[in-house]
Amino acid sequence: MAHEKNHDYHILAPSLWPLLASVSAFVMLYGAVLWMANGMPWMFLAGFVGVLYVMFGWWADVVAESHAGDHTPVVRIGLRYGFILFIMSEVMFFAAWFWSFFKHAMYPMGPLSPAVDGVWPPAGIETFDPWHLPLINTLILLCSGAAATWAHHALVHENNREDMKWGLILAVALGVIFTGFQAYEYTHAGFGFAGNIYGANFFMATGFHGLHVIIGTIFLLVCLIRLQRGHFSQQKHVGFEAAAWYWHFVDVVWLFLFAAVYVWGQ
Repeated sequence: MAHEKNHDYHILAPSLWPLLASVSAFVMLYGAVLWMANGMPWMFLAGFVGVLYVMFGWWADVVAESHAGDHTPVVRIGLRYGFILFIMSEVMFFAAWFWSFFKHAMYPMGPLSPAVDGVWPPAGIETFDPWHLPLINTLILLCSGAAATWAHHALVHENNREDMKWGLILAVALGVIFTGFQAYEYTHAGFGFAGNIYGANFFMATGFHGLHVIIGTIFLLVCLIRLQRGHFSQQKHVGFEAAAWYWHFVDVVWLFLFAAVYVWGQ
């Protein structure tokens, strides 16, 4: 037949999702500027809801395309490559915060700079003891990563959906505990975000990591829900594989944060 598909690629139908994503992201960004300028968060919240709606609808379509048989082996390779590129962009995002932290730690600015450098951490800053709550949080996140690996191994190598379920439950639970401990640590910080470069670097780096932990936890929770609905197989599990990669990326970033910010930079 003239219109019969004779290739392994998925030709997408026209979609409004890219346009809606762009508009929602612009509204959210512009709303964030207005929020910081005059304290009105409504436009930001409207854009944020729009972004969430696009994320849900677009990814739901991707899942539906998979069930329809559109995700051939060639398409699945493309999805993996795309997600690897996304993680690489995230690596460069965090590289900026590490660059800022190392620059100010090695060349601290003081009131007489550049003639006389300052001290690091800045005077009056009481840093966290890395061998108490930060170390506990490190172990929690590593255990969560191990649980995600257990879930991946159970599916791919054993086709054991029950073990995969418990691995995901454990990974999600530990991610929630990590976030709770991080929030507790923030409320007991001996410094603030404003007024000193140490606090600005600390909260930007660990805060964005905390946001990624929340996103990764939701990512794994969605995989758990999809598993309960009969999704994923030994051959087709790109969504869960992407979640596991993302979670391991979050683990690695935290190890660098723990070593650089909590241990070396105190």
